[in-house]
Amino acid sequence: MNYIGSKLSLLEFLEESINKVVKKDCNVFCDLFAGTGAVGSYFKRKGYKVISNDIQYYSYVLNRHYIKNHQPLEFKKLFDVVNGLEKSSVSDRSILVVEYLNNLKGQKGFIFNNYCLGGTKNKAEQRMYFSDENGAKCDAIRKKIEEWNSASLINGNEYYFLLASLVESIDKYANTASVYGAFLKQLKKSAQKLMVLQPAELIINEQDHEVYNEDINSVIGKIKGDILYLDPPYNQRQYATNYHVLETIAKYDKPKVHGKTGLRDYSKQKSLYCSRNQVKKSFKDLIDNAKVKYIFLSYNNEGLMSADDIKEIMGARGKYGVFTKEYSRFKADKNREYKAEKTVEYLHYVVCR
Repeated sequence: MNYIGSKLSLLEFLEESINKVVKKDCNVFCDLFAGTGAVGSYFKRKGYKVISNDIQYYSYVLNRHYIKNHQPLEFKKLFDVVNGLEKSSVSDRSILVVEYLNNLKGQKGFIFNNYCLGGTKNKAEQRMYFSDENGAKCDAIRKKIEEWNSASLINGNEYYFLLASLVESIDKYANTASVYGAFLKQLKKSAQKLMVLQPAELIINEQDHEVYNEDINSVIGKIKGDILYLDPPYNQRQYATNYHVLETIAKYDKPKVHGKTGLRDYSKQKSLYCSRNQVKKSFKDLIDNAKVKYIFLSYNNEGLMSADDIKEIMGARGKYGVFTKEYSRFKADKNREYKAEKTVEYLHYVVCR
C-alpha cells in the first residue's frame, strides 16, 4: 500500500542502524505503531519474534496476517465449497480460495451504497471512492468472508488472511490520491479497471508472534521485548480520517457516515501523538514504561516534538544517540504545498539502563 509514513524505502537504513547498536542476543522485536506492517514483516523475515500493535483496525487486520500468521493455511472446512481444494497441495489452497472469491457476482452492499456513484447518486452527498463494479465486488467478497467466518468454515488465521487480501487489493483500485480524505472527481485509470483480488503474502517461520489492536500507551504495560521500534504520527493529521474507508471495509460494521467523504466516527481512535499539547506527555509515559533493552524512534525534522524534547525523554532511560537519513517525502496530494521535496528522517535510540 502507498501509505503515509511508510518505511519501505528506509528498511535497510533501519536495519543497518539498529545492528550498530544492539547485541546479537536480541530476538524479540516490538513494532507498536505498526501501520501496514512493513517494518515488522521485515524483521520477521530476519528471524525475530515480532510483537505488533496499531489502534486502527485495518492495520490490525494486515498485521494479524503478515505478522501472526506464520504457517501454511489449510482451509479444510471449505473442501465442500471450493472445487479442487481438497486435492490441491496446501501451498495452493490460498490461491484457490482467492480465485473462488474473485469469481463472485457483485452485490450492492454497504460499500456500493455509500462510496460509489451508483449508490449515492440520489443522496445529498455523491461519492466516488470506487467504480460501481469494484464497490459491488468488494461487498460480495466481504460478505462471503464474513459468512464463512460466522459459519466456522474458516478459522481465525484464514479469516485475517482473506481480509488482509481484500484490504490490500481494493486499495489499489481506489479513486483517490493515495489517501481517503477525499476522492477524485473522475475515475482515474487504475480505478476504472476491475479489481482483481490478490492473495496476501504469507511469511513462514517458527516464531509465535503477538498482534494487538489497542492504544500504544495501554499495550506498553503488557509486553516485554528486546527491541522497541516506534514510528508515531509526526503531525496533526489523524490516520483514522485518512484511511476511514479501509477501516469500514475491514470492520464491515455498517457505521453511520456523514459529510462529503462519508466519514465514520473515529473519536475512540484519535491519537494523542497528533496533538501538539499532548504528544510530549504521552511519549514520556511510553518511554518510561517500556520493558525493553533498546528503544528506537523514527521521527522527521518537521514533527510535533523537537529533537531536544526527544533527547531529553529518551536520554533519561540510558545512553542516547541518533542516526539521520535524507529521503523523498510522501506526497498524498499533488495540490498541497510542501516545505521541501526532501525531508530528514531521524532514528533516535537509547540503550536502556
